[in-house]
Amino acid sequence: MVAGGGASVVYADTVADYGWGHELANYGEYSGAPSTEETFVYAKTLLSLMMRHKHPEGKFLIIGGGIANFTDVAATFTGLIKALQEYADDIKANNIKIWIRRAGPNYVEGLRKVKAASDKLGLGIKVYGPETHITAVIPMALGLEAALPEPDLSAASGPPVRKLIELKGPRPTPKGQPKPPADAKHTIVTATPETTSIVYGMQNRAVQGMLDFDYMCKRKKPSVEAIVFPFGGNHYVKFYWGTEEILMPVWTSTKEAVQKHPNASVFVNFASFRSVHETSMEAMNYPSIKTVAIIAEGVPEQQTRDIIK
Repeated sequence: MVAGGGASVVYADTVADYGWGHELANYGEYSGAPSTEETFVYAKTLLSLMMRHKHPEGKFLIIGGGIANFTDVAATFTGLIKALQEYADDIKANNIKIWIRRAGPNYVEGLRKVKAASDKLGLGIKVYGPETHITAVIPMALGLEAALPEPDLSAASGPPVRKLIELKGPRPTPKGQPKPPADAKHTIVTATPETTSIVYGMQNRAVQGMLDFDYMCKRKKPSVEAIVFPFGGNHYVKFYWGTEEILMPVWTSTKEAVQKHPNASVFVNFASFRSVHETSMEAMNYPSIKTVAIIAEGVPEQQTRDIIK
C-alpha cells in the first residue's frame, strides 16, 4: 500500500529485486491527497483481500511512500487506523506483520497516531520516517536484514533524529575521477542559467511559479520567454519578477513563437492528452527546440511511441 505512482513502482521493483516478486500478491497505490474516508475504504479493501486465504508463514503489509508534497499524512493515517481497528483481530490471527515508512505534511503526527494505535491494538507495527531510506523497510520486512531501531517520536516538534551508522574499519578511499569526454557538439541542451523555454498553453499559475523559482535561484532573466495560446490573438500577459512587473508575449502559434524567440531551446507542453501529440511533433520540427517536456497524462501508447521516435 504505497502513496504515489513513482514510489509504488520503486517499491514493487525492490521487492522483485530481492527475489520476492512472485510473492507480491496485492499491488496498491493511493495518492492525490485522499480524504480520511477514502483511505479508510481503500485500506479496508486491501486488508479484506489479505484475509481471504491464510498463509502458514503469515504475510507482510508494507505501507510506504516518499515525501508527500501536499497529501496530509496524519489525515490519511487516521483512515488507516480506522481500518486497523476494524481488522485488528483478523490481522493477528493471520500473522500479518505491518511495516510503515512515510513522510510529508504532518507526518510526525501521523506516525505517532499509528504507533499509538499499534501499541493499543497489539499489532507490533514498525514505524519509520524520512530518516530511513524509502525502501529500507522491504528487506527488513522480508527478514533479509536486521530491523533498524524505530525513530523517537516523543519530541514536541520536528522530525525524528537517527544516529549516524558508524563504519567498521577504515573508510574506503574514493578512486580518482575519470577524465571528462572530449569536446563534442551537443544535440540536447541541458538546463543552464541561460536556458529559456516556450510554454504551450495559458498556464499563468505554472509560469508564475517558474519565474518565482528562477528569481529565488538568482537567475538574471526568467526561464520562460513566451507563451503559445492558439485560442486568442497575440497579446501580453503580466507576471511578477520578484517585486517588479514584466510583460510576457503570447503568440497564437508555435511557429511564430519560435521565430520570435530563437534562443528558447525548451518547449514545455501543457496541452491535453488529446492534442499533445500534434503540438509536440510540431515543436520538434524546429531546430532550435532541443528539449520537450510533456505534462499531460494518459497519452495513448501509440502516440507516445511516435513522439519518442
